[in-house]
Amino acid sequence: MPDGFTIVPGLPEDQRSVAAGLFWQAFKGKLGKILSPERRAMQLIERILDPGFAISALGKEGDLLGLAGYKTSEGALVAGELSDMTAVFGPFGGLWRGLVLDVLERDVEPEILLMDGIFVSERARGQGIGTKLLDAVCAEAQRRRLSRVRLDVINTNPGARALYERQGFLPISREETGPFKYVFGFSSATRMERPV
Repeated sequence: MPDGFTIVPGLPEDQRSVAAGLFWQAFKGKLGKILSPERRAMQLIERILDPGFAISALGKEGDLLGLAGYKTSEGALVAGELSDMTAVFGPFGGLWRGLVLDVLERDVEPEILLMDGIFVSERARGQGIGTKLLDAVCAEAQRRRLSRVRLDVINTNPGARALYERQGFLPISREETGPFKYVFGFSSATRMERPV
């Protein structure tokens, strides 16, 4: 278990594959049916991660313990295009996967920094890393002169929702996934916002 960490902007290039692995562990329950097989999912994630929209928690040896991503009109942590999907999954596989994943796409809005994922290594949980990453995302929103941070939490992740509520995020609305619940494994997502 790590006994110290620092929060830094970006993602060190030598930690890109670690970040892809942590991302997959955090979101494979939601994305696994669409992005399988796992080796291709990892290839895609590593390909599309954009360090310019990341905040990292690094251990004393520079190892990645956690990461928070965000999305703006300039880009996002996971900023893939259809061409990335087809490069990894082939023309047909990339096309249908891209169309299905488009259902989860969230547009940026004026005055709001949109979170684009947060995850902490299993070995580093319980040390306040998630809280510090959320604080850093809020500080990034302030730096950009935005008034709020927005995130979406799925109904099958009550632990994450509890963390967000402790950090001052309030539920704004709820969106049902309808028949896509069988594809993504969750039936609704709650939009939450925090003023900064």
